[in-house]
Amino acid sequence: MSHRMRLRVRFYELDPYDHVNHANYFNYCETARVEALAEVGYGLDVMKREGFQIVITDVAARFLAPAMVGEELEVETSLVELARVSGRWRQRIARAEEPIFSLELRSAFTDLAGRPRRMPDGFAQAVAVLFPS
Repeated sequence: MSHRMRLRVRFYELDPYDHVNHANYFNYCETARVEALAEVGYGLDVMKREGFQIVITDVAARFLAPAMVGEELEVETSLVELARVSGRWRQRIARAEEPIFSLELRSAFTDLAGRPRRMPDGFAQAVAVLFPS
């Protein structure tokens, strides 16, 4: 099951063309991933306390249509692959079911100093609900 987060576009997120600035789509997706992890018990505070972090190693994005001020968007987040030290995520932003942005990224587990480490015990079981059904 994927995680879903709704948001409304704010005026200060626009570029000079009155579209959401491209960088904000990455912010929307980052917020959605953080919320999804928090909902399964791995918020940023928990990860820090347990001595690990998840860092992004590779990103591929597609911009399909612009979003405008006041529009309600939905960010769908799925974890599509999980290995001992890495993961692969897929995210989609839609406006009224119309896809407007997609993102695929790879992530890695590191300790708080940035050195690679294995996924913590219990993590795979907790995030199992984020895999698409």
